[in-house]
Amino acid sequence: MSNFKTAKWPERIICLTEETTEALYLMGEQHRIVGISAYTVRPERAKREKPKVSAFVSARIDKIMSLEPDLVLAFSDLQADIVRDLIKQGVNVHCFNHRSIQEVLQMIRTLSALIGEPQKGEKLVNQLVDNLNTIKASAAQLTVKPKVYFEEWFDPLITGITWVSELVEIAGGIDCYNEFASESLAKNRIIKDPCDVIEKAPDIIFAAWCGRPFVPEKMLSRDGWQTIPAVINKHVYEINSSDILQPGPAALTDGINQIHRIIKNWSTQHST
Repeated sequence: MSNFKTAKWPERIICLTEETTEALYLMGEQHRIVGISAYTVRPERAKREKPKVSAFVSARIDKIMSLEPDLVLAFSDLQADIVRDLIKQGVNVHCFNHRSIQEVLQMIRTLSALIGEPQKGEKLVNQLVDNLNTIKASAAQLTVKPKVYFEEWFDPLITGITWVSELVEIAGGIDCYNEFASESLAKNRIIKDPCDVIEKAPDIIFAAWCGRPFVPEKMLSRDGWQTIPAVINKHVYEINSSDILQPGPAALTDGINQIHRIIKNWSTQHST
């Protein structure tokens, strides 16, 4: 009779997006990873250590199959075609679809369970929650809160996704477009008229153009934007997209830390 207790947890994992790669490294489980996305920048060592098998909406199915994965981790409807093709090849695939802070934390818990190390996932979650609570407590001490516009893309203008909006507000800001926060699809977060941002009059502007360097001249040359308080007072900042636009540990650490530091400095300058 077979000894079912010898059943193995996944040992050859391919991560098609960065956040699962980063989470596995932070849990000390990077030895399981046999392939990553070419867009992975966190942790930096992953780019040197792991084969690159995919972009974001496309993947080298032949390369993936040659690595003999026992689990592929995907993200969102944008990777649905990749997921379909891998399933047709008989590969086990788990596709996450996390868009909020709570869902990011649940992704980590699920990922750690998938590899049989739930305690490592819970430890990482607790570390991330501790950082969020520290930021939240600091933000609660601010006597004045800035209006914040977060720009995720420039043509057309797209404002921040759910977890970005949540992080801005935890960090002590007031999201100018929190009415868009629940919209997971970028097409539903398009600001149709750039003049609308002028009317919102943000005190701080953050820009993280998805996968592209921020070009301040593109933003500051828009008609009428020279009258926005954030522009007048030189409170326009770039946040590296890898620090904030990946729904994973980076956003809950480096991303929110940068945002809070800037908001705190602004609040200190404007306190009476």
